[in-house]
Amino acid sequence: MDKNLNKILFLILLILSISIFSAFFIEYVLGHKPCKLCIYQRYPYFISIFLILNILIFKKYIKLSLLGLMLVSLLGSVIAFYHVGIEQGFFDESVVCNVKNFDQNLTKDELFKALGENTISCKTVTFRVFGLSLATINTIFSLFLFGIFFRLFKNYENYK
Repeated sequence: MDKNLNKILFLILLILSISIFSAFFIEYVLGHKPCKLCIYQRYPYFISIFLILNILIFKKYIKLSLLGLMLVSLLGSVIAFYHVGIEQGFFDESVVCNVKNFDQNLTKDELFKALGENTISCKTVTFRVFGLSLATINTIFSLFLFGIFFRLFKNYENYK
């Protein structure tokens, strides 16, 4: 495998790791609680890290892993774009995002348990960087990764 491909993938792996670390730092150190979609946006990063490690360490199924990285990045951008749409009011919050519905008859214990969960609405933006929500930044970043992985997949034969 070409050393340039290794360098590119190692750099992306480092950036993905920093992104995940940043999300946990914002949540646990700065105290900004994520909504459910914020949590779901992390999953493509974890999958991407696993696929990149497969390429760098095991060096098996490289082209298939690049295809997987491309598709996972695209999925991540769709989830992030949907989240931005909810934040901006273009889309209604889905069942995934909805805060607990207290219209139903709940027992006292169920009500206290639901209140203790501290569910955050997907419309709520609690943290911004340069005026952009993290979902907006994630949309842009995921599309950028999709482009990189698409190009690597398309030109894979040149890296052998």
